[in-house]
Amino acid sequence: MLKLTTHILLCSSERKNLQLIARKSHKMSTQRRFFVGGNWKMNGNKASIDEIVKNLADTNIPEDTDVVIAPTAAHLVYVKERINSKIQVSAQNSYKVAKGAFTGEISPAIIKDLGLNWVILGHSERRHVFGEGDELIAEKVQHALSEGLSVIACIGEKLSERESGLTEEVVFKQTKAIADVVSDWSKVVIAYEPVWAIGTGKTASPEQAQQVHTSLRTWLSENVTSAVAQSTRIIYGGSVNAKNCQNLAAQADIDGFLVGGASLKPEFAYIINARQ
Repeated sequence: MLKLTTHILLCSSERKNLQLIARKSHKMSTQRRFFVGGNWKMNGNKASIDEIVKNLADTNIPEDTDVVIAPTAAHLVYVKERINSKIQVSAQNSYKVAKGAFTGEISPAIIKDLGLNWVILGHSERRHVFGEGDELIAEKVQHALSEGLSVIACIGEKLSERESGLTEEVVFKQTKAIADVVSDWSKVVIAYEPVWAIGTGKTASPEQAQQVHTSLRTWLSENVTSAVAQSTRIIYGGSVNAKNCQNLAAQADIDGFLVGGASLKPEFAYIINARQ
C-alpha cells in the first residue's frame, strides 16, 4: 500500500468544520445507499462476459446496495439482456449532444434508446489519455442529465499533484465544473479516483481516502447546500479489491466503489457485499 503524505494543512476552525461534517456524515452514511460500480473499460468478449454473468447470477445483491456495471459500448445490449436483473448497466462515456457527425461517439439519446439509465463521465482515462478538460466534461454531464441519465462523475488528482500538496485544489476545481451544471443531485454519484491508484495496485489508505471524501463533502456543503453534501454519494476508485474493500467501506464518507480490474473477476461479488 502506498504511503503518501496528504499535504492537507488545516487551521483549527477548518478542522472543527471537518469534524462536524464527519459526525453528520457518519449518521447519514447508513441512509445513503451503498453503490458499487464496475468499469470494464476496453475489456471483454462474449465468452468472458458469459463467465461474469454466470458468477453474478448467484451473487447476493443486498437490498440497500446499487450495483451498476459498465461494459464496452459494443457489449451494452449483450450484457443488459443477460445480467442479473438486480444489476444495472451503464455506458462508459457519452458526448455533449444528441446526434450528429461525431464519428465513434455515443450520445445519451442512444444510451436511453438501449434502455439504459447510467453513464460514467470524466474518468481519468478520458481526461489524461483523450485530453478531455473540465469544460467539456461539464458540458457532457449537463447534457446527460438533461436527457434523463444518471451520472457517475469522476474526479481525482495525479501523483505529482498529490506530492505537491495540490489534492484539494485539483479535486475542488474538477468538482466545481460539474457542480455548476447540476440541478438534480439525486442523479449524480461522485467517484473520487486518485489517478496514481488506478490500475497500479497502489491504493489510498482508508484514512487517506476518507480525508479527501470528507473534504469533498465539506466543499459541497459550503458551495452547494448542506442537504446535497449529506445525501450525495461519494464513492472511491483505485485498485479496489477483495482484500481492501471492507476497510475502505467502513469509512463514514466512502459510500461505495468504482471498481476496475476486479469487476471482471469473481471477487467482484465480495466487493458488492463489502458493507455486509
